[in-house]
Amino acid sequence: MFHTNHISLLTGEMPPCFDCLSFQTIRRAVCRIVWAVLVLSGGWFPFSAYAQQDVAFMQYHQVETQWNPAAVGRSPQLTVNAALQTHAAGFENAGSTMWAGADMAFAMGTTRHGVGAMFLNDAIGLFSHKRFALQYAYHQKLYGGTLSVGLQADMLQEEIDGTKADLADGNDPAFPSAKLTGSAFDLSAGAGYTRRSLHLGISMLRLTAPTVLLGESNDLEVKSLLNFSGGYNIKLNHPFYTITPSAMLRTDFTDYRLDLTLRGQYEFEKRKLSAGLNYAPGRSVGLFVGGTFRGIDLSYGYEANTAGLGLSAGQHEITLTYRLNLDLGKKGRNLHKSVRWL
Repeated sequence: MFHTNHISLLTGEMPPCFDCLSFQTIRRAVCRIVWAVLVLSGGWFPFSAYAQQDVAFMQYHQVETQWNPAAVGRSPQLTVNAALQTHAAGFENAGSTMWAGADMAFAMGTTRHGVGAMFLNDAIGLFSHKRFALQYAYHQKLYGGTLSVGLQADMLQEEIDGTKADLADGNDPAFPSAKLTGSAFDLSAGAGYTRRSLHLGISMLRLTAPTVLLGESNDLEVKSLLNFSGGYNIKLNHPFYTITPSAMLRTDFTDYRLDLTLRGQYEFEKRKLSAGLNYAPGRSVGLFVGGTFRGIDLSYGYEANTAGLGLSAGQHEITLTYRLNLDLGKKGRNLHKSVRWL
């Protein structure tokens, strides 16, 4: 359930170059990704209920650790990510979502691992959802690529602020008159596979689907959320340019959202520019553009609703990424002994 169209209460090897590929080969690579996700969505879920309980970032490729713990430690650098999304521009109390995460890789013998932490605050109307999580991933070489498996421990906090409710009948027992909060422990899991230019990811958030108690007479059911994503990097005959078609499916087995994305990127040394188009059938269309500024990857996007509230009441979205080189291993060449302590 995803709040992007309306206000709801609940909230190795170098890839082949372009001139080595025929148009049919590229078209097949794109269509296989899109078709697989379309089959999953069309075969399981014939309609959309337009409800939501989880944020859907349009630039999901920029915030992968937000929805898949298997992505932590994929880069050898310490990586810090953040994202901000506003809801329903122009509407009062529409709220916003803020997410921040950090992860790093480390080695134990010949094995490679990743650890991370993240925090999410999602507010809309009377409702607020917060999530703090610790993440771990194991990375293993497999069939010319890398298989990653991740686990996440979540602490959820839900809140309803009844003092903000504007009711005709101030004594309506269906609405609390005070601020109510509740919390629950949860688990999430994910997996991913990358090989050459292909990248796939799947995760299940909130595996236990807990019911959070709010006060003495209120509770909130938190649903599990399945995420699936796939993409393919297409290198053009110019080595600095890459085109990446991708798709992502999110579902709680009642509602679903499908995103089809096409983005292009120019990268030379430490300079990077990117832009793209996102389409969520029956929901929205969005544009995003970004680049590297003083070592920080920054991107801005706007998602306009094609249903519900309309084009003008869309979502603004900003993401940023900062990477810091780390070397946790021993440096034999620079190892020194103290003349005092032998």
